[in-house]
Amino acid sequence: MEEIYLDNSATTRVCEKSAEKVLELMTQCYGNPSSLHKKGLEAQREVAHARQAVAVSLSAQPREIIFTSGGTEANNLAVLGGAAAGRRRGKRIVTTAIEHPSVLEPMRQLEKEGFEVVFLTPDADGRVPEEAVLKAVTGDTILISVMAVNNELGSIQPIEVLKKAVKRAGAPALVHVDGVQAYGKLPLRPEKLGIDLLTVSGHKIHGPKGVGALYVSKNARILPRTFGGGQERELRPGTEAAPLIAGLGAAVEELPDWRQAYSRMEKLRDYTLQKLSGLEGVEVNSPVEGLPYLLNFSALGIRSETMLHFLAQRGIYVSSGSACAKGKQSHVLKAAGLPDSRISSAIRVSFSRESTKRDADALAEGVREGLACLARARR
Repeated sequence: MEEIYLDNSATTRVCEKSAEKVLELMTQCYGNPSSLHKKGLEAQREVAHARQAVAVSLSAQPREIIFTSGGTEANNLAVLGGAAAGRRRGKRIVTTAIEHPSVLEPMRQLEKEGFEVVFLTPDADGRVPEEAVLKAVTGDTILISVMAVNNELGSIQPIEVLKKAVKRAGAPALVHVDGVQAYGKLPLRPEKLGIDLLTVSGHKIHGPKGVGALYVSKNARILPRTFGGGQERELRPGTEAAPLIAGLGAAVEELPDWRQAYSRMEKLRDYTLQKLSGLEGVEVNSPVEGLPYLLNFSALGIRSETMLHFLAQRGIYVSSGSACAKGKQSHVLKAAGLPDSRISSAIRVSFSRESTKRDADALAEGVREGLACLARARR
């Protein structure tokens, strides 16, 4: 049975050059990057090469790239480390109600520690209004954390207004952007955008799982959350996972031109919408102007998990929302004001550069069969 993989927002297939680089670092260049002998220096050069690749992709300096175990750790370091560094200057933090759990949960922890956290709600398209951001940031705000692209709806957030809000309020706030779903798909230039902290993840761009990075501006100060070594500017101590870091670097170097890829994804997304629009009972949840790599829709009357498993039995792999919140009702769709009937039946389809119209055809046919078969089963 042919497999149709359309869950790329959860993870992507590792590209060949990334996999080869990981194997090379595990079997040939296997030294500890902190060791001073030849093997260690070889590994250190590979880590430095990967750091340079990530830095170039963000128009940043290599020193501003801190490697982590992934997006979750990077988000935690940014939020908790940023709040700890700024707590003497204020207690107000601004974020949104539709962030990834790796931002929301640290925020809730900070609330327990006495910080005032403002959770901005999105409009019906899943986009936080610029005016809401400008109004929420006050003179005692020490941190703003807003994702670039929502991981369930694909809505593109107004991250370009964040620094404007800080300047207008005269706030000492650091600006953090979770760029996991946007990295490699949209132009992210943190210095130009006034972003102090930016999170990226390897396994969303055809790199390995277990590795990510946090951009920390040379002008930003955050405090570490772990201790015990001098690696990664002492912000993320511990022996570097050189094979995974090198694999991330290789995946970054394989990223296509974002404009060409974006245009191709728009055509694929529109084609998929055309195929799904002819099916009775399908309601699209993603905004028209959202990131075309991601499409969220509801197959009304059929629970998400039921449709998901029906499609999986036919070799079509999608998701019902964030992979980090399986089994829970989507806080994103709820915050966007969608009715329970659409939330409980939502399906997330996410494309990669490997996705094709043939995949879209298979998806549409699978959903059509699912709507017919599963509806009959309920009678």
